[in-house]
Amino acid sequence: MPALEDQIRHLMAEETASMHAAPDLGERVIRATKRKRRRGALAALAATVAVVATTPFYLAAAPGSGPTPIVTATPAPPAIDDLPSSATPPSKSLGDLGDGRAFGHVRLGYLPEGLRWRRWSLDHGDAYTTSFDYAGDKNGFYCVQIFVYEGDAVLEVDDRISVHRQEGEGEEVTVGDRSGYAVVANVGEDGMKGTPTFFLNMGERRRAEIMFSPVYAKDLRTSEAVNRELRKIAEGLTSTD
Repeated sequence: MPALEDQIRHLMAEETASMHAAPDLGERVIRATKRKRRRGALAALAATVAVVATTPFYLAAAPGSGPTPIVTATPAPPAIDDLPSSATPPSKSLGDLGDGRAFGHVRLGYLPEGLRWRRWSLDHGDAYTTSFDYAGDKNGFYCVQIFVYEGDAVLEVDDRISVHRQEGEGEEVTVGDRSGYAVVANVGEDGMKGTPTFFLNMGERRRAEIMFSPVYAKDLRTSEAVNRELRKIAEGLTSTD
């Protein structure tokens, strides 16, 4: 059953890769849904393998001898639609954002000195993101990346914050009259030291996730400077609708 085993290995490889996606890939807004679908497909395939592997096939033999097993061809399993194309709209950008300060339904009031918009963004409707670096180069590495979640997408980010709380990671932070949560995420993943992250509650149906790349955090030299800059970005991030 090479075809079946190949599909299982492929799904397992995809599952592992999705759990280690770099923050600046901008695909985490759909990763959770895809991971659930892969797990369901993987479970179905595993169950099929178990049934096929334990089902005996016999051919009647001459009197006095035991049944003789025969090898039969295993039919190829039906194609698995991991994520239907109709459920995965093509990624699109937020367009020309000028200096990048205003994007989607928010405006960035403060940006650390020396950073420029990378001329890059992703728009998935209820979740969108853009980022900034030193050179304004979309092919370079990000320094600061901001995700905004709206509507139902808020549930995904709230779930992640809840996990951090349960694990005793990070701390509650208040920014003016808004609540926030600061944590160093992805510690130890892919050899990284961690991604300083600030989750900001911008209202009942909107959340923001502000991230510093580990490299940029190192440029700031101290954790105090990192926390100060994250907080200043959060304080200056406001809704435009």
